[in-house]
Amino acid sequence: MHKFLEIYYFIEEFNKQEIERLNKNISLIYRNYKKKYNFSTIEKLSKLCAHQNRKFYIANDLKLALRLNSDGVYIPSFNKLCNLKNLNAKKNFKIFGSAHNIIELKNKQSQGCKEIVIAPIFKTKKNDSFLDVIKFNLIAKNGNYIIALGGINETNISRLRLTKSIAIASISWIKKNGPNKFGPF
Repeated sequence: MHKFLEIYYFIEEFNKQEIERLNKNISLIYRNYKKKYNFSTIEKLSKLCAHQNRKFYIANDLKLALRLNSDGVYIPSFNKLCNLKNLNAKKNFKIFGSAHNIIELKNKQSQGCKEIVIAPIFKTKKNDSFLDVIKFNLIAKNGNYIIALGGINETNISRLRLTKSIAIASISWIKKNGPNKFGPF
């Protein structure tokens, strides 16, 4: 299998047992756009990640990410206004975001995102429209640190070797396939 620098797992709720069973190399991105963030719950999640020496990111809330001393902030594609280029955060504070096309990729770069999630690479249950390898690479050639997301499964993961992605992200595949499927990579 292709070696990825990092694997990101998007979560919407705090499930301590599920997180404790995950491979320690899997980084968590907490995002829940359906309801307002509960600070005490996210603080517990942040502390658990720190205890496990797991990287932890918060989506679309820079103030909360800085307050909890998280590893960074994830800026979704729909957030077109946020500009973090001149942010003087801690040294290893990662700013990354998502894009679905070249225009959004350029916008994320202008916002200060150093790594960009491009999605969906493969067909998902939620979306019949997807990029596939060639369109993904056409978009990815405009960025440096690209992360693949969307529809990744055991059938198509080997096709990621054909992409410019340095990492992968998952919303459902990690949860579906068990916590240790993604061992050392």
